[in-house]
Amino acid sequence: MTEAYIFDALRTPRGKGKKDGGLHQATPVWLLRTLLQALQQRNSLDTSLVDDVVLGCVTPVGEQGSDIARTAVMDAGWAESVAGVTLSRFCASGLEAVNLAAAKIMSGMEDMVVAGGVDSMSRWTMGSDGGAWYMDPRVNTATGFVPQGISADLVATLEGFSRQDLDAFAAESHRRAAQAQTEGRFARSVVAVKDLNGMTWLDHDETIRPGTSVESLAKLNPSFEMMGGMGFDATALDKYTTVEKILHQHHAGNSSGIVDGAALMLLGSKAAGEKAGLKPRARVRMCAVIGSEPTIMLTGPTPACRKALAKAGMVASDIDLWEINEAFATVPMKTARDLGVSLDRVNVNGGAIAMGHPLGATGAIILGTALDELERTGKSTALATLCVGGGMGIATIIERV
Repeated sequence: MTEAYIFDALRTPRGKGKKDGGLHQATPVWLLRTLLQALQQRNSLDTSLVDDVVLGCVTPVGEQGSDIARTAVMDAGWAESVAGVTLSRFCASGLEAVNLAAAKIMSGMEDMVVAGGVDSMSRWTMGSDGGAWYMDPRVNTATGFVPQGISADLVATLEGFSRQDLDAFAAESHRRAAQAQTEGRFARSVVAVKDLNGMTWLDHDETIRPGTSVESLAKLNPSFEMMGGMGFDATALDKYTTVEKILHQHHAGNSSGIVDGAALMLLGSKAAGEKAGLKPRARVRMCAVIGSEPTIMLTGPTPACRKALAKAGMVASDIDLWEINEAFATVPMKTARDLGVSLDRVNVNGGAIAMGHPLGATGAIILGTALDELERTGKSTALATLCVGGGMGIATIIERV
């Protein structure tokens, strides 16, 4: 089987997902155009060598609709022979794009693929694309739908995580992200987003708060308690009968931030890289996805990681660095506990609680962050994983070369 190598990884900064955010004026296509042109320029890439661009987008409507991958390829001035496809696996879309690109290369069907994702959450809010889960009461009831915040609070209740535990994790995410930003650990990957006149809109992750503490987070009210009282708690408790009451402990400060952002990775076979004059940075060892119980929803990373590790002939202790998406504080905390992984090796440069979760882009972002950190520290292996709406999990293992 052909090996799939990663030759480059880059991303935009993550801008606050509101109208006063640094990237609100940039359309989703402009974010992708910025990255595609940067990828071409810094690798002196003959874009005709790229077979396809695979992009994740969780809310593919409006400016993000109509196969934004192909639109962005054309808008960036790439060779017209480069195809483009847009996909959604909810929050895992960016990593699914990378995994699909790797599979295309490993199968021999394609030689070089760009993968990543985009979501401009200040311009197109979550749920804008509708779907039966939100709009069809029959499907909603039959599948035990609850909002993800209810699921997060249910997981924390079952795991016995206290509000202070969750807030301590969140404060540490901000501390690590602030240190990484100060030390320039993101500098290799972050591409500033500029307007048509070359004026910079944003060149750094916008939502990091260095002074965040358990004490400051304690002042925030739970975000999902009222929602639970509207009937969603009862729906969850119908399935989880051992729980007497869901303790609502997640809030804006220990949940992922709403942000705008995009990310890309350049992958290919060894031969394709040599033809393009590129040096590989890592190889994709294994990828996996699983389905999990859809009401609790957020527990998929554990079985997805175990599946990927087993297929690679590895165990958790073989992984040097872990990127477990911080959709909510309870997710990386539970996943690390399940797998026996010390939190010292998890999200060492902070995560989505501090820097935000631009949905379709996040999976590619955290895998790129892991790659940069492997190179910075001289370590060998990393695993990126995300929980996924609808009850799924995804995992990808890479090895530095």
